[in-house]
Amino acid sequence: MGLEFEDRVVLVTGGANGIGAGVARKLAGLGARVVVADVDTAGGEAVADAVGGLFVPCDVRDPRDSEAAVAEAVRACGGLDVAVLNAGVATGFGLGDDFDAERYRAVMGVNLDGVVYGVHAALPELRKRGGHIIATASMAGLMAMPLDPVYGANKAAVVALVRALGPVLAADGVRVNAVCPSFADTAIIAGFESVLRTSGMPVLTVAEVVDAYLAVLRAGGTGECWYVQAGRPSEPFRFPNPPGPRADGGAPVALRDPSQEG
Repeated sequence: MGLEFEDRVVLVTGGANGIGAGVARKLAGLGARVVVADVDTAGGEAVADAVGGLFVPCDVRDPRDSEAAVAEAVRACGGLDVAVLNAGVATGFGLGDDFDAERYRAVMGVNLDGVVYGVHAALPELRKRGGHIIATASMAGLMAMPLDPVYGANKAAVVALVRALGPVLAADGVRVNAVCPSFADTAIIAGFESVLRTSGMPVLTVAEVVDAYLAVLRAGGTGECWYVQAGRPSEPFRFPNPPGPRADGGAPVALRDPSQEG
């Protein structure tokens, strides 16, 4: 059974602009109580004011900030139902002469650590109410991204994390999914937007991407990674099965967590 949004408490990281702001506005318009978390104080406060929500400063690279954002949502709204872990940045460098280790750590801190820390911080509250987690991944996590390989690497890690967490957290009544947009009209594409436009690559509107978040929440699945591509309906990506291990007798072997068995 999918989720409806009246009086639900939703935390959106990276909510000051782009996709995060679009999700905040859409869910607030459907009756949700929205907590906007971002390092951009002016932008975050503007979105929160516009939706009648709450702004909390949050650098997702610091696990204490994610914990504080969840705590403030609970203090102000009485609990937490949905965590949209959306904060993300473009990389803008490769692994050659332009590589910068400090920038690399900062990017990985936002795009991957921010999801890990967000899940860890939100889980105790989401378990109480049977909540939902949506992480913003990317088509770059499902296919090669030559324009920004490091970005592709951290988004692929988010995809793998969500797929692994899906069945694990289902036992606690928590659903976790990812949305994987193609190129969308946000600050992420600023460095190569002209290349996209010149080549004729369609650029999604924020509204098109936001519609996928609603579809994911309402679908009621878990461990899914929904692609968002121009000109086709969004749906979970069907991952091909890799060759699995075989026992000595040739029978397939499945990895099971003994702690999950009754």
